[in-house]
Amino acid sequence: MDRKTVPNTVPWPPLIYGAAVVAAVALNRRIPLSGCIAGGIRPVGAIVMLSGLAFDGSAMLSMRRHHANILPHRAATALVTSGPFSVSRNPIYLGNTLMLAGAALAFDNLWFAGMAAVAARAVTGLAIKREESHLAASFGAAWQDYAGRVPRWFRLLS
Repeated sequence: MDRKTVPNTVPWPPLIYGAAVVAAVALNRRIPLSGCIAGGIRPVGAIVMLSGLAFDGSAMLSMRRHHANILPHRAATALVTSGPFSVSRNPIYLGNTLMLAGAALAFDNLWFAGMAAVAARAVTGLAIKREESHLAASFGAAWQDYAGRVPRWFRLLS
């Protein structure tokens, strides 16, 4: 497959994150990892989930403003570097991961935290690295400059 044409033939990220939700719920029914979260912590989980949703929504709006393709298995039409893309090269995937992690606290199901880590790892291997190759082939020096300034996921400290 030519990375300049398309990064992936399968839209991996939504499939992976959807499978992670299903797995967390199913696993908790079979092997409960609940009852560990104090009731007072649950609102923190809701805030983390809302933060993830905000990252997703903000990134999608930024992509729309730049007429950038949002589908992970289609060719990039623009290199978006502003808004949430100035703090993470993958704010949609970061948002999805935050929503899963927050769900662990909000729903008292620690399987969500484990599945967040599994999903982030899988998305990195099956989508992000391929998308980065595609962006490098499509945008050259502009991509290299951007990738040198902005972390793949996020930077904890500057």
